[in-house]
Amino acid sequence: MRLTVELTYPASVESVAAMLADAQYVRWRSTRSATAPQVAQADLTGTVDTGFTVVTRRTLASDAIPAQARPFVGDHLEIRHAEVWEPPTGDHLVGTVALEIAGAPVRVTGTVRLEPVPGDGARQVYDGEVRATVPLFGAVVEQAAANAVRSTLLAEGQAGIEWLTGANRS
Repeated sequence: MRLTVELTYPASVESVAAMLADAQYVRWRSTRSATAPQVAQADLTGTVDTGFTVVTRRTLASDAIPAQARPFVGDHLEIRHAEVWEPPTGDHLVGTVALEIAGAPVRVTGTVRLEPVPGDGARQVYDGEVRATVPLFGAVVEQAAANAVRSTLLAEGQAGIEWLTGANRS
């Protein structure tokens, strides 16, 4: 199943890239998502200039997964999310993204890009595929996983806006 999520920020590509490559922001944003409050890991290596990698690992309840598919994933889901960003090319950045659910046959892979929008704004676009290898319920699990990933990314986008504007940082 195809998944595309666009996040728009009220700041330049340079400011958003600096935020995405800030270890303090990575840890802070990981706690902001209502769907994934238990953060086990939030790491960042590298810099915007050389390329950087962000890895988060979280645990969430499987109640977002349809009841008929829960036997395949258990009571809790451990989600590992990795983004590998290349050094800037002109006025944009690109990277790859992978999201795995430990113990469940679900994986999201794709690309992420950060590009300018008219005015002084930036857009971050995730574009990928959600795959579930579950007999009979694969499409149901893919849809539920896509919805959970979309919700998490939208929450992280809102956290990014709050970070950039200085609102609600604690």
